[in-house]
Amino acid sequence: MAALRVCRVGRSIVACGLRAQSSHATATSPKSKSATGYSFEFTDEQKEFQATARKFAREEIIPVASHYDVTGEYPVPLIKRAWELGLMNTHIPESCGGLGLCTFDACLITEELAYGCTGVQTAIEGNSLGQMPVIIAGNEQQQKKYLGRMTEEPLMCAYCVTEPGAGSDVAGIKTRAERKGDEYILNGQKMWITNGGKANWYFLLARSNPDPKATASKAFTGFIVEADSPGIQIGRKEINMGQRCSDTRGIVFEDVRVPKENVLIGEGAGFKIAMGAFDKTRPPVAAGAVGLAQRALDEATKYAMERKTFGKAIAEHQAVSFMLAEMALKVELSRLAYQRAAWEVDVGRRNTYYASIAKAYAGDIANQVAADAVQIFGGNGFNSEYPVEKLMRDAKIYQIYEGTAQIQRLIIGREHIGRFKA
Repeated sequence: MAALRVCRVGRSIVACGLRAQSSHATATSPKSKSATGYSFEFTDEQKEFQATARKFAREEIIPVASHYDVTGEYPVPLIKRAWELGLMNTHIPESCGGLGLCTFDACLITEELAYGCTGVQTAIEGNSLGQMPVIIAGNEQQQKKYLGRMTEEPLMCAYCVTEPGAGSDVAGIKTRAERKGDEYILNGQKMWITNGGKANWYFLLARSNPDPKATASKAFTGFIVEADSPGIQIGRKEINMGQRCSDTRGIVFEDVRVPKENVLIGEGAGFKIAMGAFDKTRPPVAAGAVGLAQRALDEATKYAMERKTFGKAIAEHQAVSFMLAEMALKVELSRLAYQRAAWEVDVGRRNTYYASIAKAYAGDIANQVAADAVQIFGGNGFNSEYPVEKLMRDAKIYQIYEGTAQIQRLIIGREHIGRFKA
């Protein structure tokens, strides 16, 4: 992780401020006092993060992305390289050996990685989701043990919440935890777990209160579970529409024993921890969607400049130029959305409202822009020899994982009405 650590400098919250910059814009310094308040400039440190991630994505990820998409292989060499460069585990606190980056900085890295391949990016970002409950709720001993080991070697972890019958309805989780002395016995099944077959440890949410009438805020407990614990059965790798190199599996827990020391905060605190993690991880997910959308826009623009019909480049036809303009508009606005959501976290505010807006909007835009890119490519866009059909397949999951597009709208509506009443 030395590559990025050497460029760390002392910084304050201001360094993580709202700096909405196009991924291709050339930064210039403010020339007058009127440019105070919101800043659209990156710090030198943020430029270094972005440049490192961009170079890695374009020179090392893009050339092999198609191979991993076709084979479905887990991209171990790329993950190890990302770890070496300090592009993984960016949220881990410095006290545990990590970079301790703010959410804004982490999002800049995520967007660049997703530009290269969102399957690779999801495998890397899956670590952030798995780690986040420990980051926000773990005690010092838990953090040093489970986060610290991830800074010593390129290990993976996973967020084990979704079940075959409980995806968006987290309160419907049936995996149970029964206290017996100084241990808990876990029984249940999880599904669609990113990094499920590659994780060193899991964050797992289970029902610890047997009363079916218990509220979600009291019924569930969060656990850290070693992946090699007896009783854990890892299912086959799922073959998905897109992001095929990401490892997604079902996991069965049968009489798995977990020491009480691995409970986060205490019994009944799990639901709040699990949901609190999403406020921190949805901005990076949105950033990943923006990275995909930017790639689709760039590929479509390049093709439209080269492809000729009726004696001129198709980019010169108004029908196509308007499509490109609409795509650019959507990409820029979705970038602003994730940056605002990240900024809210970094200044210490509850960002549920903005996180859901960013995740919902960027996810929708990724799908729209990828589909438009395929349209601009025409028949070639429907062919796997060209990159945009992969982008279209990869984009769909952004409307599903970490809360569907519909769930985000439920959250936005609830938050909006709550603000209005207040």
